[in-house]
Amino acid sequence: MPRSVSGVEMRKRQAAHIEAPPQAPGQPRPNTCCLCWCGCCKCLWNEDRMERSERQTCTKMDSIETAEEQHPSLDEVLSWARSFEMMLRSLEGREIFREFLRSEYSEDNLLFWLACEELKKETNPSVVDEKARIIYEDYVSILSPKEVSLDSRVREGINQSLAEPSNLMYEEAQLQIYTLMHRDSFPRFLNSSVYRDLLANRRRTCLDT
Repeated sequence: MPRSVSGVEMRKRQAAHIEAPPQAPGQPRPNTCCLCWCGCCKCLWNEDRMERSERQTCTKMDSIETAEEQHPSLDEVLSWARSFEMMLRSLEGREIFREFLRSEYSEDNLLFWLACEELKKETNPSVVDEKARIIYEDYVSILSPKEVSLDSRVREGINQSLAEPSNLMYEEAQLQIYTLMHRDSFPRFLNSSVYRDLLANRRRTCLDT
């Protein structure tokens, strides 16, 4: 009759297994410990293996995100001050401008303008219909908490277009919001700490290099 293994002895064997030195390169390591023949997730070695795998995955993702992260050059940041249009065409420019608008509680103006830009690229009628109605519900409807500031004439034209939505139905409203951001928000943005701090940081980076 096989001798039973006491709880103390089991823990000693398990501890000895965990503390054992790593195997030589190329030598396969078993998928189970000496006390867990089924390879279940409760095995301490399996838990350790899963934890290492998660750490490696996180490290790889962090590396990818760091590689994809880009910073605008000094010339690019300076160009935004010369052209509102150029800033809007820059991904980094839109992000920093959005940060400023958020501080003024007018971020929805930019989000509406971007949504209209996306709508104008659509050619599929069903997608156009869906996106047009989403934009209306999110930014135009008087019931929306994110309602943008449009005059009554433009708003009425949009209401009439809802019967047969098109990818250009918000063109006039988009221009109105663009003009509002350009004339009202943009000058304050250029004088804000958000823009000035970024500009100073880019200049320091150039001096350091």
